[in-house]
Amino acid sequence: MDYHDLEQLRRRHPAWRLLAATNAPLVISCLQRAFILPNHRSLPQGELVAQLEDLLFELRQTLGEEAFPRTALGYLSDWSNDERGWLRRYYRNDSDEAQYDLTPATERALDWIASLEQRQFIGTESRLLSVFELLQQLVQGTETDPAIRIAELKRQRAELDAEIQRAEAGELALMDSTQVKERFFQVEQTARALLSDFRQVEQNFRELDRAVRERITTWDQGKGALLAEVFGDRDAITDSDQGRSFQAFWGLLMSPAHQERLSALLRQVLELPAVAELKPDRRLLRVHYDWLEAGESAQRTVARLSEQLRKFLDDQAWLENRRIMDLLHEIEQRALTVRARPPSDDLIALDEMAPRIELVMERPLFRPPFKPRIDQVVLEAGSEEAINADALFEQVHVDKLRLAATVRKTLQRRDQIALSALVAEYPLQQGLAELVAYLSLAAEQADALINDRQHETIRWTDAQGVHRQATLPTVIFVRPGAASQGGSE
Repeated sequence: MDYHDLEQLRRRHPAWRLLAATNAPLVISCLQRAFILPNHRSLPQGELVAQLEDLLFELRQTLGEEAFPRTALGYLSDWSNDERGWLRRYYRNDSDEAQYDLTPATERALDWIASLEQRQFIGTESRLLSVFELLQQLVQGTETDPAIRIAELKRQRAELDAEIQRAEAGELALMDSTQVKERFFQVEQTARALLSDFRQVEQNFRELDRAVRERITTWDQGKGALLAEVFGDRDAITDSDQGRSFQAFWGLLMSPAHQERLSALLRQVLELPAVAELKPDRRLLRVHYDWLEAGESAQRTVARLSEQLRKFLDDQAWLENRRIMDLLHEIEQRALTVRARPPSDDLIALDEMAPRIELVMERPLFRPPFKPRIDQVVLEAGSEEAINADALFEQVHVDKLRLAATVRKTLQRRDQIALSALVAEYPLQQGLAELVAYLSLAAEQADALINDRQHETIRWTDAQGVHRQATLPTVIFVRPGAASQGGSE
């Protein structure tokens, strides 16, 4: 990077602006206390304002009442505007209260500040072993000579057999406390770095979503060209190295077996005496659930992108239908204009493309006209009191995103679940409309199974307390990738 690149980076990058800001200690201490230490993905405005007000009160007690004259809400508004870019301010669909989240640039700045503190223990052995392990995986994964690969596998087998013999003889090679602490620090650092990577992945999807919205707003060409460009950008992100790595990571994380194995390993490690001396953060036990929450946020951003494209297609179809109706209306107006004053000569003449041949036997036989019999019924005037218009206002909207989240949450603990079992675990809240929405989700998902030959009966109780039931084909929701994993085994 030359001077001009660094100058542009200093002016535009939020992390650099944060480190150079006058109130950088206030910003960093507040965000570190609110987001990083408790490991919160997002906070509502009321809670974040309360935490910042407490911090300002503590600082004014020591620095004087003139320190930091603005209100907590004023500081948050300043930190979340486009000029600063240190916080992301947004609204959820189920709440009208503003939500705040760290931007990836801010988190990188906080990590760099934390790295400036002098660490009492710096591990080098574990990182060197990680380098050797990664190099060995690269060499073995790219080796095309079967003989070399077989020889390496035999060498590894010989080492395993020798280790098994030593274990049977009672000779166990155990790590000392220094090695245990070193590797635990590396695990903790990598686990927290993954959460930062999730914020960057979600930021990439948000930037794509914003670019799509801007493009749709200013687009004046055909739908096909826009969709080709938008889906090309999305496929480019999905097919990139980052996208493929994220999908592979998400597939491993969604596996119940891997989740249980990871939970068991974390519990065993935190119970080691050497690790217990460090007094580690107990939230590390559920770090994989934090990964799931972060990944779910990225998936919701992709869902919003798909919803935006669907709305665009609906709006374009409505505009095209309106244009057709305008043309037909214009033709009718012109026809009415020339009806009173028809042209003296022929208006237009069209030559037929081919001669017409009409055979006698092609003419249909005579059919007597059908004369319907209409009963004369005297209509009686209705009463306004007998008309009940409540049905016009009692429309039911089923949130399919909530149902899809319920299915994904359930499949985190198992490979598949039937619709009847899912409804038994999460009872229907909106009756038949919600049941139909589950069927729609099953029809849209490629991994779901619908067996028309086998039926099941689902029962529920509506809002009036009436017991109802419905018989429908058997529906089974399957966790993505479960079928392929089971087949490979």
